Amino acid sequence: MESIGADAARLAVCSWSLRAGSGVELVDLVRRCSLRHVQLALDPLRVGAWDERATRAALEAAEVSIVSGMMAPANEDYSTLESIRATGGLFPDATWEQNLEAAAANAALARRLGLSLVTLHAGWTPEDPSARRVVLRRLRAACAAFAEQGVRVAFETGQDPPASMIGVLEELREFETGVNFDPANMILYGSADPIEALRALAPWVLQAHVKDARPAPAPGEWGEEVAAGEGAVDWPRFFGVVRERLPAIDLAIERESGDRRAEDVEQGARLVRRLR
Repeated sequence: MESIGADAARLAVCSWSLRAGSGVELVDLVRRCSLRHVQLALDPLRVGAWDERATRAALEAAEVSIVSGMMAPANEDYSTLESIRATGGLFPDATWEQNLEAAAANAALARRLGLSLVTLHAGWTPEDPSARRVVLRRLRAACAAFAEQGVRVAFETGQDPPASMIGVLEELREFETGVNFDPANMILYGSADPIEALRALAPWVLQAHVKDARPAPAPGEWGEEVAAGEGAVDWPRFFGVVRERLPAIDLAIERESGDRRAEDVEQGARLVRRLR
């Protein structure tokens, strides 16, 4: 399999966006979108829902490469901002041991697949100093599990404002931890302006998602995810920063709602090719 550093500036699609039921079906959908790269959700392979050998064989036969993996922490509830704050990422006590075991298994899986990057949601960083220390210990343990397999971690952006995330990244510097920058999440969570956030986080960006959103009608509510180019992300300015500061990063198109996933991914690919 192609590793993340083998070819600069690849355009991929997030496997979960296409709602495939198997690796073979995933290949068909990726090729339908006229793409040759994928960010692969690792957990279906880890738990056996997808056959690892068959998935790998299907991807290799179709010459579809994996640019990175994705780990989904256990029992996350995205119903409301309050529910994801309580259940998201590696912070909840109830799922911590399960998540650490999953991190170690996903790290080994990523190594078998030849990957050097896995992205995941860390969750919110608490302001309380004692709670923050607990969180940092957990993040450090998860990063160490991946580092043992030669894999770096990129935390998904959105929950924390850039200054808070930078503080966490500086404390995890020994692992070369970075971020998977998602401009839509900044809008969905109402945490920051996407372009200013990209500028601030640029030294830590290891990959970016191409995803769009419209802001929430009222504070404390979710925004609305939409197809790329139909939301509030200023894509010409976004790609201006990418060209200036991040010309070699991989981009992965993500679509998490709607009934026209493949068509929306193709729309995102056209937007990237036009502006990048």
